[in-house]
Amino acid sequence: MRKNIEFKTEDGVTLRGWLYEAKGVKGPAPTVVMAHGFSAVKEMFLDDYAAFFAEAGIASLVYDHRNLGDSDGTPRGHIVPAEQISGYRDAISYAQTLPEVDPNRIGIWGSSYSGGHVLVVAAIDRRVKCVVAQVPLVGGMETARRLIRGDHWKGLREGFVADRMARMRGEAPGRIPVTGPEGTPSALPTADTYDFFIEYSKANKTKWENDVTLHSVELFTEYEPGIYIPRISPTPLLMVAALGDHLTPFDMTAAAFETALEPKKFLSLPCMHFEAYTGDIFKMSAPVQRDWFKTYL
Repeated sequence: MRKNIEFKTEDGVTLRGWLYEAKGVKGPAPTVVMAHGFSAVKEMFLDDYAAFFAEAGIASLVYDHRNLGDSDGTPRGHIVPAEQISGYRDAISYAQTLPEVDPNRIGIWGSSYSGGHVLVVAAIDRRVKCVVAQVPLVGGMETARRLIRGDHWKGLREGFVADRMARMRGEAPGRIPVTGPEGTPSALPTADTYDFFIEYSKANKTKWENDVTLHSVELFTEYEPGIYIPRISPTPLLMVAALGDHLTPFDMTAAAFETALEPKKFLSLPCMHFEAYTGDIFKMSAPVQRDWFKTYL
C-alpha cells in the first residue's frame, strides 16, 4: 500500500513523496529512506524499488528533493548537495515519527548523485543502520573532468564566476539544461543521460524539468562524497557499480569502495549507468539490495 506524505525540512521547506507500507508486517516495520539523483524525480523508477522492498516486509519513504518534482523550494532546479544531505536527515527524523516505522531500524538508499549523499549521511548520522549506494558519485571534480572536454573548462569556470557576480548584483541565477543532444552544452553531457531523461519524459508525465541553475554544476564539481566512505563503518555498506558507466565511472567507484571498512559488499552490474534502474539489471540488482536491508534491518 502506498500513500502520499509530506514533511518539512529543518528550515521550513515542504518535501513531498510516498510511504510504501511493509507487506505482512504488523506494527512498526524496518524502513528505507530513498531519494533520486541529479535533477531526477521519484517517478523515475524509485517506485519499482520501493514496491519491491515493501513486498519483502520493508517499508520505504520516497521523496523528491527540495526545488524538484512535487517538493517545494526555490529557485527551482537549484541542486545543493548540503541541502539534499540535510533533507535525507530530515526525512529520517520524519520517518521516526510514523507509527508504520520502527525508528530503530532505518536504512538509506541513494542512486547516482544521491548515491553520494547517502555515503555522507551514513558516515555522520548513526541513526542509519545500513546503506545502499547505487552507481554513486564519489568524486565531483574528477567526474566532471571526465565528462567535460578539456578545452571547455576555461569557459565553464569563467561562466561560474560571471554567474556568481550576477547573483551578487541581485540578478537571477544563470541556468543550463540538465541534458541535451550530444555536443550541446548541458550539466550531464552524455548520450545515455539524454536518452534516459528525454525518452522517459516523452512516455511518462512527471514534474521533471530539463533545467537547473549553473551554480548547481559548480557545486557538482566541488562535491567529494567519497572522502566520507572510511567513516561509514560500523554501518554496513553495499555499493553497486555499473561496468559500462560513463556518468559515475566504475573504476572510481571500485577504488573508493576499497577505502571502506567492514561490513561492506560490492556488486558489479554488466550495464551502463541508467540501465541499473530497469529490466534484467533491476532483476539482478534489486534482490541483492533487498537482502542487504533484510540482513541488517
